[in-house]
Amino acid sequence: MKKIITYLFIAFTISGLAQNKAKALLNEVSKKVKGYENISIDFKYTLENAAENIKQETRGDVVMKGDQYKLNILGVIRLFDGKTLYTISPEDEEVTISSDSDDEDDAITPSKMLSFYEDGYMYSTDIEQNIKGRKIQYIKLIPIDSKSEIKYILLGIDVQTKHIYNLIQLGKNNTKTTLTVNSFKTNEPLSKTLFTFDSSKYQDYYINKLD
Repeated sequence: MKKIITYLFIAFTISGLAQNKAKALLNEVSKKVKGYENISIDFKYTLENAAENIKQETRGDVVMKGDQYKLNILGVIRLFDGKTLYTISPEDEEVTISSDSDDEDDAITPSKMLSFYEDGYMYSTDIEQNIKGRKIQYIKLIPIDSKSEIKYILLGIDVQTKHIYNLIQLGKNNTKTTLTVNSFKTNEPLSKTLFTFDSSKYQDYYINKLD
């Protein structure tokens, strides 16, 4: 019995240390990110599901300032001015307009990408890897909500810069999505109209208002 109690004590102690280390690192990342006026990221996005024989790779870029963002991916522009989301598809010549719906699902959208972990997750330190000379510490996040479609997320953090290197999300349907940061720039000079939707540019487009 003493051995069992000792093992349990050691297990709980290790678990507590891992959680404290994870929390400290996440707090450092959060503090650094919130200190920037704006952030520009170029990234690679991969979606895989071995059972369905699916593997898709694409590149994209996003500029974020506060809650505002402009995301380019898969030939579609998503523009959020802080209140309204504009999804612009040049291929379909269509603009979809809606109120922000980030809180309605598990999607880690640009406005939440660098801060989503602050609420709704249990976390602990995971593996550490050396990637191209950079020490990447992974934090494992598990949704507190048992109804979440997310099984877990691995957040890779550059230990030196305290910037997010990549994000690996595994869904309960075994779909794996990976977002890897290729470049991370901060406090760039931005146009005052970058996050403003200019309807005059899309006069020939079909406007689809969802709200």
